[in-house]
Amino acid sequence: MLRRNVNVAPGNDDEDRYGDKATMTDQTQDPVPFVALESAHEGLTPAGIQATHSLTIRRLIALGLCGVTLIVVLAGVARVFASGGIDALEYGLLACIALSAPWTILGFWNSLLGLFLARRGGAGLPLSQEMTSDVSIRSRVAVAMAVRNEDPQRAIDRLLATRRSLDRTGQGHRVDLHIISDTNIPAVAAEEERLFALHRPALDGLGSAGYRRRMSNEGYKAGNVWQFLQEQGDDYDLFVPLDADSLMSGEAILSLVRVAEANPRIGIVQSLAVGAPAESAFGRIFQFGMRHGMRAFTLGSAWWQGDCGPFWGHNAVIRVAAFKAHCDLPKLGGRPPLGGDILSHDQVEATLMRRGGYEVRVVPVETESFEENPVTILDFMTREQRWCNGNMQYWRLLGMEGLTPTSRFQLFQAIMMYLSAPAWMILTALGAVKAVADPMMDFNAPLALGLFATMVGMSLTPKIVGAIHVMLQTGGVARYGGARRFAAGLAIELIFSILMSPAVAVHLTVFLIGLAFGRKVGWGGQIRDAYGLNWSTAVRALWPQTVFGAVILAVLSVYTPAAVVWVLPVVIGLLLAVPFAVLTASPALGRWLAKRRLCAIPEEFETPAILADLAAPMPARDLAA
Repeated sequence: MLRRNVNVAPGNDDEDRYGDKATMTDQTQDPVPFVALESAHEGLTPAGIQATHSLTIRRLIALGLCGVTLIVVLAGVARVFASGGIDALEYGLLACIALSAPWTILGFWNSLLGLFLARRGGAGLPLSQEMTSDVSIRSRVAVAMAVRNEDPQRAIDRLLATRRSLDRTGQGHRVDLHIISDTNIPAVAAEEERLFALHRPALDGLGSAGYRRRMSNEGYKAGNVWQFLQEQGDDYDLFVPLDADSLMSGEAILSLVRVAEANPRIGIVQSLAVGAPAESAFGRIFQFGMRHGMRAFTLGSAWWQGDCGPFWGHNAVIRVAAFKAHCDLPKLGGRPPLGGDILSHDQVEATLMRRGGYEVRVVPVETESFEENPVTILDFMTREQRWCNGNMQYWRLLGMEGLTPTSRFQLFQAIMMYLSAPAWMILTALGAVKAVADPMMDFNAPLALGLFATMVGMSLTPKIVGAIHVMLQTGGVARYGGARRFAAGLAIELIFSILMSPAVAVHLTVFLIGLAFGRKVGWGGQIRDAYGLNWSTAVRALWPQTVFGAVILAVLSVYTPAAVVWVLPVVIGLLLAVPFAVLTASPALGRWLAKRRLCAIPEEFETPAILADLAAPMPARDLAA
């Protein structure tokens, strides 16, 4: 039956969760009393799949590697300035490096650990055998796609492809599909309802399908999912949250379900979502770098995170009863943007799940679990500022009762990863001020050059290691279209990353300054299809980057010309931000890259059935009302 305009009147619990923001206290309100479950396996993690002492040793190894590396870097920087004595500006430079370097170093070691583990067949990581099992599932599963003002046809198409894939496994009768909508544009909502009704028989498949729309979006996406589980969660053992750009094959879903069924004390099983083939040049180049760069990084981080793994909010399997018992998000005191509903809900839900005595595991194995990436740098920066706003709310959650040390660290890391962007930009600005104040700077130039090269190399390590991993795999380079295409893609993506990073860092710096003064972000639908940017739009969005880069270059050219070479990687990206945005958004460039299979991912050379389903014309039977 078609469900429309559902807006359940809140009871007492919902009033606590969605109450008038003006009545909130200045303290975080945690509606879920903390009661941790004791592990059924003494000396093991809650699911009984790892010894806690060995996991502790892994974490100490990771901490030691990162800590020693950071000490060496900071000692080297201090020595660079030590010849003339360290003044206040140089202490500021040291502080900026101390804020930004740890997360570069962590990525460096995660990637190296991941490459080592990959070459040993993923040694020391559980669950992969259960993923590859062909055991029939026993659970009732809900796949719920959360949408808000998205293109309805795109969302429906993805669910139709998922339904066909599920039914091909012979186990589609155990999985129901749902669209849970927060759309508030009447025309879009009407189209959602029309298309759902039109395609209902095909969406049902061997199971069933449902649609419901809230009249308001309290709690944003997290509130949407929570309300769905309150209304219908008791009908299911497990649920799979999907975003509007998510796509998972039936077998990818079933593989995660098998892990959850075999391990009743695992609350969240996160898949390694990868980018789907993209039309836009920006999305295409970005996902090429992410594809090989994330593999080793995720493998290495999973090695020491263990039972306190990440949750990315989609393309995962979640235990319904555990989620309802432990993952109702607290309400933050004060007003948005830093108070009220938690925006970046996923990692908080992961920490609450682990606090409740259930494991959260990421399975760092590529399956047919896809997502889409932003199509222009402006869309990318919009997404980043949303995540940044959400992560800055985590300051209020660091002191929550009962969190494991690893979970607390993950919240802190999420904060600091976004603070590293302004630290990097302040470092650049302080360097220019130092050049004006002390044009004859006396420092150890060879050591400075070595440290600079080291940090740049560390920042690129995840992608370098990922490329090495591809090259070491039998047939790995062939999956990317051969050595020439792969090498060309690496070169294009390297230039792309160098040009993009400074522009994004300046944007986040400006955004964080605005956030401190109460600037809010919008949470509407995202543009998923390639489109061109005109020059005026790019200039309006990116003039701060251009001005900042020009000022830095001018100051150094006048006062310390020899220092210009040090800032060129940053300045070039800032000065070229506008043409970079226009060029990488160009549909013509996207078509040119696609035609030559440059920056192509493996699915472009061997298309899996789920992507073929998505691209294929709709069968006539699926168009029956």
